[in-house]
Amino acid sequence: MVRAERVCKNFGALQVLKGITLEVKRGEVLCLIGPSGSGKSTFLRCINHLEQVNAGRLYVDGELVGYNERNGKLYEMSPRDAAKQRRDIGMVFQHFNLFPHRTVLENVIEAPTQVKKIAKATALARAKELLDRVGLADKAHAYPAQLSGGQQQRVAIARALAMDPKLMLFDEPTSALDPELVGEVLGVMRELAASGMTMVVVTHEMGFAREVADQLVFMDGGVVVEAGDPREVLANPQHDRTKAFLSRIL
Repeated sequence: MVRAERVCKNFGALQVLKGITLEVKRGEVLCLIGPSGSGKSTFLRCINHLEQVNAGRLYVDGELVGYNERNGKLYEMSPRDAAKQRRDIGMVFQHFNLFPHRTVLENVIEAPTQVKKIAKATALARAKELLDRVGLADKAHAYPAQLSGGQQQRVAIARALAMDPKLMLFDEPTSALDPELVGEVLGVMRELAASGMTMVVVTHEMGFAREVADQLVFMDGGVVVEAGDPREVLANPQHDRTKAFLSRIL
């Protein structure tokens, strides 16, 4: 579902990604871990072309992301075509980014009705199903300010799912939450993983990574330092840098 080939990303003179190569199979969960500034979130943003790569190639479901290739040369897609491609990729951010002036239900139906032109009645029925799935059926008519952080993040997940994505990206979805609210968001993510959704998750939740991920990738300094089975990497890291990182957080 995701294939990265020697992906590089610079911000001016700062090289943030230095040749990332990895694969995520359909239905797999990949967890990305590593210190702040290691390039995890930047890589996630490159997957749906919120950031342009400077070198290498990224594919989602066999399609080159953000570019068309002609005669071995890459040409950037128009913003319209890139946005069309992005419709199939759901993304959940650290901060929930809900529309504050719209109810929970209105937040969830906004993209399906405006972007996919789905009939409002159909979108409403689907939104109610999704809110039930994330345990918030009773909050459909509440506004974001009336919800806890954990509830807002679950609405953000429902909103992403409303577009029926084939891939879900999570950028530290629990890091802005109070500790007692983390579990409710991870519970929804566990259920999603069990349903077969392909997921790439930037996280500091090692218990979640150990239990749910099929692959664990440790990044540092813009490179993949170590990758493998989560239980194996967490219990028996091979690289000194991985050992030092895990010794501080486990």
